[in-house]
Order: sequence, then structure tokens, then C-alpha cells
Amino acid sequence: MTAFSILDLVPITQGSNSAAALERTKNLAIAAEQWGYNRYWVAEHHNMPGIASSATAVVIGHIAGATQTIRVGSGGIMLPNHAPLMVAEQFGTLATLYPNRIDLGLGRAPGTDGLTMQALRRNLNGNVEDFPRDVVELQHYLNDVQPGQRVSATPGSGTKVPLWILGSSLFGAQLAAMLGLPFAFASHFAPTYLTAALETYRAQFKPSETLKAPYVMLGFNLCAAESDAKAQYLRSSSLQSFVNLRRGTPGPLPPPIEDFETQLSPAEQQMVKEIGRCSTVGDLDTVTDGFARFIEETGADELMLVSSIFDPERRLRSYEIGALAMERLNLPQAEPIAGI
Repeated sequence: MTAFSILDLVPITQGSNSAAALERTKNLAIAAEQWGYNRYWVAEHHNMPGIASSATAVVIGHIAGATQTIRVGSGGIMLPNHAPLMVAEQFGTLATLYPNRIDLGLGRAPGTDGLTMQALRRNLNGNVEDFPRDVVELQHYLNDVQPGQRVSATPGSGTKVPLWILGSSLFGAQLAAMLGLPFAFASHFAPTYLTAALETYRAQFKPSETLKAPYVMLGFNLCAAESDAKAQYLRSSSLQSFVNLRRGTPGPLPPPIEDFETQLSPAEQQMVKEIGRCSTVGDLDTVTDGFARFIEETGADELMLVSSIFDPERRLRSYEIGALAMERLNLPQAEPIAGI
């Protein structure tokens, strides 16, 4: 069975603000729970005027407090920005407040630019290559306290919050395999190494107390509407945002425009085409076919859908159509695997 989940960047739309973005996220999470989605994740980004999820643990608490059963977590926490003990305390607190509902996805990128990285001031001499050590340290704080252990997380110790390794290259695949952890690949915006990462993770996976067999979740772009043409039009908002980020000019999510792709340079058109490989854009029939194709191609255990649409009602409708496509495929939510 393939499970379906949601990754929400908590987009701030042009003419709106963070308060509205966070309210829309809450409303979407409530609806997603009713539609049967498996989990709802938000991502850590900094100095991004179009993203309101920088205080990721706080946003997770906001979502979990408004819902009842859906799993809520990070996709991800950028561990180089934080001391592992503080992450253990934050997510241990969330897991204490919302038992058996919190996930902790971990990434090794800073989620921002170099200047903002310095402003975060964890350790100016730090290196992303410290990431594996930090993951193991964090795992230690979330496990049961051992005799003689002098530093522990309170809350946090014994909560065993499920850890996921996120990645967009082979590094994350190798680490997730070595530690026997579930792996989430950012194919929705960086699909280049998707096939190689899947092969690496599955071939090198070592069973652990957390997981006995490989488990893969893949990012997948969704833009669904009543017609293919309408969906293509609505998708232009997310494409504008994607291109603006690559140009070094990030901003609020813009309204859709007609024929956006024809206005791009050949290199930009190629970038957009590449992410289209991990996307489905259209009506219910098109979306259903897109899900089926991607699942067949990758063998994904779970898809994490990203639907960045300017109009909040249209965004809700896109995820609702996604849920209808899931039902059409006769792919109800997978039974939870212990530990994730």
C-alpha cells in the first residue's frame, strides 16, 4: 500500500502576511485529516519572505493542537542550525503533548543563505559533514536514559520520536541506509539523483530497531483542478516562485499568470521540465494517472504531496482532488509501521 501525505511550506502569498499563512495551514491540516492523509509536515527555512515556517517546532505544535489523529512533523529540521539537545527537548515536548503523532525529519542543508546562516549563530565553525554525528547524538537524547548519563533531554528522553533522514543526493540515502532509518527524498524540487538515491538506499539498508526493511517517501508536486488547463494556469504560481528562488530573488507566492513557461530562458525551461518529472498537473483523471505512473516507476512507500497554489480555496481543492485520486487507485492509507 502507498500512503499519501502533505508537505506544507506555509506559503505567504502576495498581499497577505504570516498570520494568514499560518491560519491557512491550520485549516488545510484539519481538512487533510478528514480526507485521510497520513502525515502533515512543515519545513525549516530562514530569511525567506514567502515562507512562514521558520520556527518549525512552534508551527508543528500549532497544527497538532488543531488536529486529532494525523501525524505532524518536520520535513525537515535543518540540523546544522541547531544543537541536538535543543531539538530533542523541543520535539520531546511535542511528543509529550501529542503522543504517537510527532515525526522528526532531519536535513543537513542550512535552509537559507550564507549570511543568514551566520545570523543563526549556532557555530560559525560548524560543518555539514558533522551531520551524521549530530543525528546519532539526537537519537541518543530521545532514547531511554542510560546509567551514568550526565546530560539528558527533559522532556525528550524515552519519547523515541521517529527520525527520518531527508536528502536530495546520495549522502542522505547512504546515511539513512546505514542507520536503518526511513528516507525521504526531495524529488519535488531536486529529482536529478532520484533513481540513484533509491537504488543506494535499498541496496545498502541495514535493519535496525526502528525499521526492519527500507521505507521511502518521495516528494511529489500536485496541482489539481477541474480541468487540465485550469491546473496548468494555477501551477504558474509555484513555477514563478521556483524560478525566482533560482534567480536569487525569493518572495511571496505570486498570483498565477498565463503562459509563464514561454517567458523563461531555455535553461529555466529545462529546470521547470526537470521538476515536472515528479509532478502531476490536471483534473482528477490526469492526477490519478500521474500518481499511478510515479508509484509504478519508483515503488514509493509513501508520496508527500506539495501543492503551492495562490488561492487558498484552490489549494484546498487541489489536495481534495488528490485524496479522491488516492481512493480511485484503491490505495487507502498504509497501516502504520512501528517506529514511523
